[in-house]
Amino acid sequence: MFFDLVFVVAITQCTALMSHEPTWTGVAQSMLVLGLLWWTWIGYAWLTSVVDPEEGGVRLAMFAAMAAVLVAALSVPHAFGDDALTLAIAYGAVRAAHVALFVIASYDAPLLRHSVAGFSGSTALGIGLVLVGSFFEWPAQGIIWLVALAIDVGGPLFFWSEGWQLVPGHFAERHGLIIIVALGESIVALGVGADGGLGGSEIVAAILGVALAAGMWWVYFDVSAITSTRRLESLPPGREQNEYARDCYSILHLPMVAGIVLIAFAMHDTLAHTDEPLAAVPAFGLAGGVAVYFLGHVAFRWRGFHTMKWMRFATAAVALALLPVVHEVGALVSLAIMTAVVWALIVYESIRYAEARDEIRHNHAQGDHH
Repeated sequence: MFFDLVFVVAITQCTALMSHEPTWTGVAQSMLVLGLLWWTWIGYAWLTSVVDPEEGGVRLAMFAAMAAVLVAALSVPHAFGDDALTLAIAYGAVRAAHVALFVIASYDAPLLRHSVAGFSGSTALGIGLVLVGSFFEWPAQGIIWLVALAIDVGGPLFFWSEGWQLVPGHFAERHGLIIIVALGESIVALGVGADGGLGGSEIVAAILGVALAAGMWWVYFDVSAITSTRRLESLPPGREQNEYARDCYSILHLPMVAGIVLIAFAMHDTLAHTDEPLAAVPAFGLAGGVAVYFLGHVAFRWRGFHTMKWMRFATAAVALALLPVVHEVGALVSLAIMTAVVWALIVYESIRYAEARDEIRHNHAQGDHH
């Protein structure tokens, strides 16, 4: 959790990048940097299943990685300008330290060493492209960084996955914590957006913002997090469990976090201008952010259980369909509409699946008690 604190800054900076550059270019840049920082965090989530982050030299290495992540995060507002090379060097340092720790951890584990060898190659290529891209200007820089991210994310899809070692409960918990970190940023955005004064409309917007964040928390933690953790723990160690963790957590949690970051950007704008309609890009941040978040959940469920969450898909579709309305009415009304959409789904699922939900949560509580 201490290590995750630097990612609070990283996510905040991605939101700030969009707030300072509220254009489609700003959104694209923010999402790209978020992807790079996300994959950095993912690497350490896997690493701490193999090594104890509180023991010996690993603790010092984690502190050093935190410092490098913080430097990368502080570079985000000017990542496509004067601080591009700074971000690239910090990113490379964090990734290189991660690979080095994995190499050390795999010394007596041939299967893990085999997987780390393949992973090291794709990581080195990704780092190199990020460094090269920092010498170009947008949009060339963005294209090169996107290729780097695709290689980094795609690498584990193609080399041997059987050798990775995983502590399922710890791994799932880490991803739950990063969802909370992202939701915390949406709350921070409310505070930053209200720095111009606090009137009745700002108070209502703050309450609605908390309600929307609480709704997104509910959608993930009420049942989904429990069932997915159980599924991960039930799979046999090795390829099947590792690929489930890679797909459902490492990859499919990114759209959930991205959706939350988009919503945080819109919340900031809403608190700053409660009575005015949201501009096109912040309006997309609100409605599109809700849609992206729910589509991430749909994909998460499909990959994990091969079942379709049609109501969550419909919620995403409704959020996108309401985009023209969100763009036309006042920002406070827009926030109320999106909050109502999210809580309508929660009410529906709580009633429709009441018995199954109670059984899942009751058994979970029993397991915790025992």
